Amino acid sequence: MNANAGQASPYDEGGDQSKPRRQASIDAYRGIVMFLMLAEVLELMTLSVAFPESRWAQWLKFHTTHVQWVGCSLHDLIQPSFSFLVGVSLPFSIAARRRRGSGFSSMALHAAWRSVLLIVLGIALRSLGSSSTNFFFVDTLTQIGLGYFALFLLAGYRRAVQVVAVVVILLGYWALFALWPMPASDFDFAAVGVSADWAQTHLLDGFAAHWNKNMNPAWAFDTWFMNLMPRERPFEFNGGGYATLNFIPTLATMLLGVLAGGVLIESADATRKLMWLAIPGAMMLAAGWALGDFGICPVVKRIWTPSWVLYSGGLCFLTLGGLYLVCDVYGWKAWSWPILVIGANSITAYVMSWTMEQPIKAFLKRHLGERPFLVAGEAWEPVLLGSAVLLTMWLILLWLYRQRIFVRI
Repeated sequence: MNANAGQASPYDEGGDQSKPRRQASIDAYRGIVMFLMLAEVLELMTLSVAFPESRWAQWLKFHTTHVQWVGCSLHDLIQPSFSFLVGVSLPFSIAARRRRGSGFSSMALHAAWRSVLLIVLGIALRSLGSSSTNFFFVDTLTQIGLGYFALFLLAGYRRAVQVVAVVVILLGYWALFALWPMPASDFDFAAVGVSADWAQTHLLDGFAAHWNKNMNPAWAFDTWFMNLMPRERPFEFNGGGYATLNFIPTLATMLLGVLAGGVLIESADATRKLMWLAIPGAMMLAAGWALGDFGICPVVKRIWTPSWVLYSGGLCFLTLGGLYLVCDVYGWKAWSWPILVIGANSITAYVMSWTMEQPIKAFLKRHLGERPFLVAGEAWEPVLLGSAVLLTMWLILLWLYRQRIFVRI
């Protein structure tokens, strides 16, 4: 991954000021990620209740929900892909600002502003329906915002420095958990939201137990940090096991994106670019799996373990490489237009997923009634209604796309 490690920094005055060609693969990947995020309105997991014996219904449930702890579903890959693409886009953004004459100071101020705005927007969306501000720092936007300024600073260094930064983050975060004392034998699991049934199925043992739910250093940090802010009741644990400190390994995921973006923005030939996406991607995927399989570090998305960074990062590299081959090398990109409409306004689509689902559902039921969504039976009603909501959101995004209205932060 450190090929061309001696390349000029994007911040250097003498850097390449030529305009890089837009990569259709990045647009397609962003569109896929945003489609999967919006597709949550389809409520496909409800089919598993109606058809409990159906393998395809159970398969849909698995891949449209987060795994309980160890492992990975398609749904689990949305957030790392979103974070990864933030990093992929950064070299292109820096190059564009340099061409417009922006210096380091103005770009740094913009990065700081973007960090704050992402955190505020994430908290605001999580506070919808609450009687007071919900200071919640494990949302996708807040996690990106917490690490974005550091990402910007590291993006200005050579590729070798960025690789070292990823290694230091992952080793340091692994050591933090590995050295954290294990809970006592009489530890009250129920007090941290770990039920007896959950513990029986998902609780880790041996060395891997250092990464158990709500009994690790990230959880301990939140029992202090989250109680510094106004709350309706004291913070004791996050029900899903998520933690604010996830933003540290998430920074490593975004740095992997910067490395991938650096590969795409350089003037190397397509074969070389594919090699620097496919080989590191396969190596990271294998390393993440091996670390989990040998009990060195379990693959857990909810606390963003170092093995999860490698596992999901490898999949992100391979996905981007595959899309680069299809869209940019072979030029097969017409298929991506429907999802490009979503990805072109990713922040708008993200906000819509939080704010418009219920109003659109109410609008459709009010004016169309419930009969159109019951034509296939009650089991399919949530899916058909969700499909109508998704289509409505897509049409709004299509109008914005045709009007060339793109919301940027």
